[in-house]
Amino acid sequence: MTLKELRISKGMNQMECAKYLGMSTRNYQNYENNANKVNTAKYNAIYQRLSAYAKGLSAFYSDEKNVHFHTNVVTDLGLQALANSVAKYAKRNCYQSLQKFVQGAYDGKICILYGLRRTGKTTLVFQMIGELPIRETAYIKVQTTDNMSYLTKDLHLLFKLGYKYVFIDEITLLNDFINTAAVLSDVFSMMGMKIVVSGTDSLGFAMANRDELYDRSVMIHTSFIPFKEYARLLDLHSIDRYIEYGGTLKPENMNLDDPDVEFDEVAFRDDESTRKYIDTAISRNIQHTLKNDHYGEYFNQLRELYDKGELTNVINRIVENMNHRFVLRVVQEEFKSHDLVSAKELLLHDFPKDHATILYNVNEREIVQRLKVIIEIKETSETTVQVTQEHVDKVKKYLLMLDLIVNCFERYESGRQEEHIVFSQPGMRYAIAKSLVHSLKQDAYFKSISEKDKAYIASKILDDVKGRMLEDIVLLEVCKTAPRTVEAFKFKFDSGGEYDLVIYDSRKHCCSLYEIKHSNQIVDRQTRYLRDVEKCSIIENRFGKITDKYVLYRGENATVDGIQYQNVEQFLCNLNAEKL
Repeated sequence: MTLKELRISKGMNQMECAKYLGMSTRNYQNYENNANKVNTAKYNAIYQRLSAYAKGLSAFYSDEKNVHFHTNVVTDLGLQALANSVAKYAKRNCYQSLQKFVQGAYDGKICILYGLRRTGKTTLVFQMIGELPIRETAYIKVQTTDNMSYLTKDLHLLFKLGYKYVFIDEITLLNDFINTAAVLSDVFSMMGMKIVVSGTDSLGFAMANRDELYDRSVMIHTSFIPFKEYARLLDLHSIDRYIEYGGTLKPENMNLDDPDVEFDEVAFRDDESTRKYIDTAISRNIQHTLKNDHYGEYFNQLRELYDKGELTNVINRIVENMNHRFVLRVVQEEFKSHDLVSAKELLLHDFPKDHATILYNVNEREIVQRLKVIIEIKETSETTVQVTQEHVDKVKKYLLMLDLIVNCFERYESGRQEEHIVFSQPGMRYAIAKSLVHSLKQDAYFKSISEKDKAYIASKILDDVKGRMLEDIVLLEVCKTAPRTVEAFKFKFDSGGEYDLVIYDSRKHCCSLYEIKHSNQIVDRQTRYLRDVEKCSIIENRFGKITDKYVLYRGENATVDGIQYQNVEQFLCNLNAEKL
């Protein structure tokens, strides 16, 4: 029987087989369709493992022995193939932390590699495997039918066979992981095994680390991908591309997580893929943990929201809100598109005046209704669960644990300080703006205007959103990079106006001021606050001498009247703690 005949006889499709084998569907097709031209040994190994899978039992094969496992254990030739499949890819910044754990003395501890989908966890594991002795290394791909009993039996067997390094992928799929995780650190790590576990269920890991694994794990988080790392990994140095897709590593450029990703949807590529990503990577993540954590009463308020299909509504309302405020009224009030309101105001001051009132002539109610359907927004009257501030607080807490949001405080002239929430995955926010433009293009009046005007207004909406997002991206990355003696914040004046970024060195008692613009043009208006003597005096009275004034934008570096124009992409790529 050929590989194809075996697959068909068991009712499996090519994608299912490839996913189980840890191959891309394209590579699997090559082995199935060109059996006479491929490596015979690897073909036989693939056939044997697929045959075992079809019987409901994973198997391990090598030249000397035939050992059966309870879970999906990959070793020898199969493992080498997985390592080879990612050898050409650049390594994430956090790879050094993983390498340090594997090579260091961490008896009694396991390594937890966690983060959202499409952030490179599986590739990090395969890259690490490529540096280890293959005959001493094993990879386990957990399935929903597995449990901790099966896993521990296989770990005992691997230990007897001389395996020292074990990588366990998607371990939070085990229903009993949260409440039994300590066996990995207390038993197998103490026996001398290096155990690395990975998965997307960040909350599940947090719950396990809270009790079972307390102080017995090394946590490595992959969700946040700064622009500099994104540019290096994908060789894409465009801030616009980062805004559009940032937060995930684009699968068409780099296959980092899912072996079948070229057949899957690109995260944030369109409305449907964004909705799917938010649902699977965030909302289902919460639900999975709530189902499996017998002591997870802290987050149980979110269970009903998810069960009723209303959790995504709460998340997207906050993401769409310009200030990302986690207050109840953001969820309860009648939904309005902040991007549409902002665009209407911008166009009123625009030239030529022909554009000024176009967005006042469209059917705003129908546009917003279409947008609500696309991003799964519901009005209070359409929901079955009465959302409370406690629900909103739990969503906020969870998103903080996911590293999906970061609180970058903003300061006021009056002396008060308020939270300023920034989303670390810009592509998620930008997709909502694209959804608005898609909805706008369906409007009857909008369809009647010239193609030139349509394109102009659509770009105006998206550029406006990109401008606000660029401010957040720079603020977030500076905050994450700054040493303890340096503070970074947005500063707002009582009389109106603000500095997009103030970097204050408390040790030297001096500061630098930044305006952040999405434009690639030098315009006098960009520096009006930087040249405002009164505003600069207020800053110097609080934060010491102003050493430098900058405009970060997308154009070339230049100096105009003592104010430095700096390319924002270069600024982010050169960002490091020593320079702040």
